Amino acid sequence: MRVFLTLVLMVGLVSPAAAFDSLEDLGEALFFDVNLSKNRTQSCATCHDPDYGFVDPRETDAGRAVSLGDDGESLGDRSAPTAAYAKFTPEFEQLDKKAWRGGMFWDGRAAGLAGQAGGPPLNPIEMGMPDEASVVARLSENADYVTSFISLFGDAIWDDDSATYDAMTQAIASFERTDFFSPFDSKYDRFLRGEAELTDQEELGRVLFFSEQFTNCNLCHQLRPSPIAEDETFTNYEYHNIGTPVNADVRAANGVEGPDLGLLANPAIDTADAGGRYKVPTLRNVAVTGPYMHNGVFKDLRTVVLFYNKYNTLDKDRQINPETGKPWVMPEIPQNLAVTELIHGPALDDKRIDALVAFMKALTDARYEHLLEE
Repeated sequence: MRVFLTLVLMVGLVSPAAAFDSLEDLGEALFFDVNLSKNRTQSCATCHDPDYGFVDPRETDAGRAVSLGDDGESLGDRSAPTAAYAKFTPEFEQLDKKAWRGGMFWDGRAAGLAGQAGGPPLNPIEMGMPDEASVVARLSENADYVTSFISLFGDAIWDDDSATYDAMTQAIASFERTDFFSPFDSKYDRFLRGEAELTDQEELGRVLFFSEQFTNCNLCHQLRPSPIAEDETFTNYEYHNIGTPVNADVRAANGVEGPDLGLLANPAIDTADAGGRYKVPTLRNVAVTGPYMHNGVFKDLRTVVLFYNKYNTLDKDRQINPETGKPWVMPEIPQNLAVTELIHGPALDDKRIDALVAFMKALTDARYEHLLEE
């Protein structure tokens, strides 16, 4: 490969000028490049589709709960989190003996956007490349990449596969930091800027959402101390076990056995108190990025609100999952439940449940608002 690169540059098969003038432009090309997967069928954008809130819209044997791999057969066991607004995620840290925050993926195992970008190409059930050298070989096939990597990272960037691979992840991360991923232009944002008015139902939902008396939403889904903040990402990036049940349809399709340990699956964590915890996701675009929870077990956003509400009511009808017509299934990991947060606040009636859903729909970026009707 080194000989090939030298010849390419010497004989002038490519222009000495970089095809991509910035890391962001290079990262955009890489984000959409299917050649970085084993069978050349899958890119970052496949599972983080910009047309669908940066989640995976493809139907599989398990519905849209998890993603299909580049081999056309493998199914994951967790849903692909949205890449929207991911740039605001803090570095992973342990706050105290039983509290953690930040990091990428559902269990925080990757450091920053670049760390996350480096995972899928080498994951055997995702993009399926065998090693970094194989990915670098694919990069070197593209003459525009060859010159641009040299222009942006220096003449020696192709001398070391690991350095080249890291450069690739840095470029993708730079693209993910652009406003394309985090425009802050939802109806809620426009309301804050005085450019839109919330309906009465949305306004009730907003008041309930940020209330410390009537709901528990803000305990985990509010980053700032003030509800009026343009850069609110609607997550505190902490880890909690909310009692999510196993997705039996996913397990039947992918054949995975045994419980998903959540945060305890992070190689850096070895305490049982982490079991069953998952990072609190952003609620931006939540109405168009279902199905919900780390395993896509709930299809409808209203079901999610009802799931939380079941902890605060003795009403027998509220103990039934409307999607199955059966009682809510027990948690996959019953230990470490966030009891304090889950039982905070009174039971909600239908009017307030619908208002919360309406408010969360108002958190949809402008370019996805048409998906609300679909």
